[in-house]
Amino acid sequence: MTGAPEPISDAGRAVLERDLADLRTEREAVAATLRGGEEVGDRADQADELQRADVLDRLDDRITVIEGRLREAAVAGAPSTETVGVGSTVTLRFQDAAELTVRIGELAEELDPELVTDDSPLGQVLLGRRVGETVEYDAPGGRTSAEVLSIGGDAGA
Repeated sequence: MTGAPEPISDAGRAVLERDLADLRTEREAVAATLRGGEEVGDRADQADELQRADVLDRLDDRITVIEGRLREAAVAGAPSTETVGVGSTVTLRFQDAAELTVRIGELAEELDPELVTDDSPLGQVLLGRRVGETVEYDAPGGRTSAEVLSIGGDAGA
């Protein structure tokens, strides 16, 4: 990601909102098991209580991250058409002259073969690139390169 607020697709937002709801449900279940100041029994009970408290802290941290990402996406606006960023649609020409249009996203959305995540090898080298630049990256079949032919915003961002 570029450091500025990044857009997110509608499908990506739905994934985050679903994850957030699941985390909140799990948090409620864990919080209900904590004794909250009551005397805890033996050492095993104390260890179990500490472990649940740690789980609660991790859930709270993840909830905070997702809430922040959703707020950030709300103010991000459309992706740039000058440089590749999250939400961009990019047309590439590979070494074998094949052309492919992909969408850069931060979340792996189910059943979207045109999605390239920003933390994948191709996604990482594309971020910040401009039309006409060539990128090299490690693909499953070995090192390869691709030229950026065009950059567009994503209608779903």
